[in-house]
Amino acid sequence: MNPEEERLLLLTRRHLFQQCGVGLGSLALATLLNDGRALAAPAPPRKPGAAGKPAPGAVNPLTAKAPHYPARAKRVIYMHMAGGPSQIDLFDPKPKLRDLDGQPPPKSFTEGKRFAFLKADAKLLGSPRQFSRYGKCGAELSELLPHLGTIVDDICIVKSMATDVFNHGPAKLFMQTGSAQFGRPSMGAWITYGIGSESSDLPGFVVLQSGPRGPRAGAPLWGSGFLPTTYQGVPFLPGPEPILNLANPPGFDRQRQSEFFATVRDLNAARLGAVGDPEIATRIAAYETAYKMQASAPELMDLSKEDPKTLSMYGAELGKPSFANNCLLARRMVERGVRFVQMYHTDWDHHGGPATDLGRPLETICKEVDQPAAALVKDLKQRGLLEDTLVIWGGEFGRTPMGEPRETTGRDHHIDAYTMWMAGGGLKSGLILGQTDELGYSILEDRVHVHDLQATILHLLGLDHKRLTYRFQGRDFRLTDVHGEVVKKLLA
Repeated sequence: MNPEEERLLLLTRRHLFQQCGVGLGSLALATLLNDGRALAAPAPPRKPGAAGKPAPGAVNPLTAKAPHYPARAKRVIYMHMAGGPSQIDLFDPKPKLRDLDGQPPPKSFTEGKRFAFLKADAKLLGSPRQFSRYGKCGAELSELLPHLGTIVDDICIVKSMATDVFNHGPAKLFMQTGSAQFGRPSMGAWITYGIGSESSDLPGFVVLQSGPRGPRAGAPLWGSGFLPTTYQGVPFLPGPEPILNLANPPGFDRQRQSEFFATVRDLNAARLGAVGDPEIATRIAAYETAYKMQASAPELMDLSKEDPKTLSMYGAELGKPSFANNCLLARRMVERGVRFVQMYHTDWDHHGGPATDLGRPLETICKEVDQPAAALVKDLKQRGLLEDTLVIWGGEFGRTPMGEPRETTGRDHHIDAYTMWMAGGGLKSGLILGQTDELGYSILEDRVHVHDLQATILHLLGLDHKRLTYRFQGRDFRLTDVHGEVVKKLLA
C-alpha cells in the first residue's frame, strides 16, 4: 500500500468534510443510491487476542512500505549541531580573511543583508585556528577536528550550504520541517510516513539529546505536524528507563497487562473500523510498541554489554549521559531497525561573551563531538551498515566572517554560506563539494539550499520529494514545499 492509499484509508471525517463538496445534491444522490443506508454498519464483534499482535482489521501505520524506486539508504542518523558551528574556524580556511583581520568588509557584502546581532561597523575576523590536509581527498580541517580527519575519505563535505532563516528556532524548523513556521511535519515524520519502519519493538523515529539544554523550537522539531501522530519522533531519556512510565506499577504483572492491552486493542480496533480516524490507528500502534519496548528498550540502553574497545573508540562512559553515548546508542538503534535517529547537541552558539566565544568554549564542544561522530562512521563501516545508512552532521546555519564583539569576540549567524558533512547511504565518499569566496561570505559554485539537501536525503531513501505529499486543508504539502532539486553531484 503506497502512502496515498494509506492516507485515503485513514482519512478522518473532519478532513473528509474539509476536502470534498458536501451539499444537498450530494446528500440527495447518496439517498437515491443507498436507499437511506448511508450509515456505517456496526462493527462485528472481535475475538480478543494476545497483546503485541496486530489488532484485527487494523493497519499498523509504521509497517515498512516500498519506496518510490530502489533506495540507496535504508535508515538515517542525523547529528544536528544546535546553534550553528563556525565553518570559518572548522572547515573553510580563509588566508585572505586572516590578512584582513580587523578591517571593515566590502560594502557589497553587507549592503541589504540582515543579521541577528551584527552592527554596521562590524570588522572582519580571521580564524586563529591552524588547518591541515587529511586523506587522499586533501580535505582541510581545523586542529579542533583531528578525529574527523581520520575519516575524510569516507565522507563528503559540503562547503556551499545556504538557508533562508537567520534566527535559531525558525532556522532549525526550516532545516527539520522545510518551513520556518510551526505546524509542519519533521523530516523523520515524513520519512516514516513514506516508508515506515523496519523495527517491530522500537519506534520508527527516535530523538536523542545532549548538551546543556534542549534545542530552541523544542518538540515541533520532531513533531508530525498534520500527519498522524504515530509518525512523530519519540524522545529517549538516558538511563535504563528511556521513556517515562514504561515499567509496570507494583502488583501489575505481565499476564494482567497482556489481558488489558488485548481488550483495549480490540475496543480501539472496533472504533477504527467504525470511524476510520488515523489517530486510533496511532493509539493501537503505540500500545503495541510500548508493550514490546518494556523488554527491548532497557536492553537497548544497556551499554555495558558493548566491547570495551568500542566504548573507548566512541569515548562513551557507562552511566554518564553524553553525545558519545548517544552516538553509540544511534548505532544500536539502526541495528534494530529504527528508521530515523535524530540527535541534537547544544550549544554551538558562539557569539562572544561568557562561555560562548571562539576560544575554550569552541574547543570544548568540538572535543565533545569530534571523536564520537568519527567513531560512529567507523563503527557503521566495519559492521557493514554504512553503505545503507545515511549519516548527516551540521547545524541550522553557519557563522559570519565578521566578528561580533561582546565581552569576548564571537561570530554572528550566517545563512549565505556554511558547511555540513555526510557519509554512507549512496553518497560519494572523499568528496568536497562547493566553494566560497576568499572571505567565506558567499558561495561561488555548487550552492546547496536546505530544500536541495532535503530532496537529496529523500532521494537516497528511494522517495521522490515531489511525490511524497499529504493533502491538508485543500493543499498537497511536501517536505520541500515547492522548491528543491536533488544534488546529483553528491550521489555515488
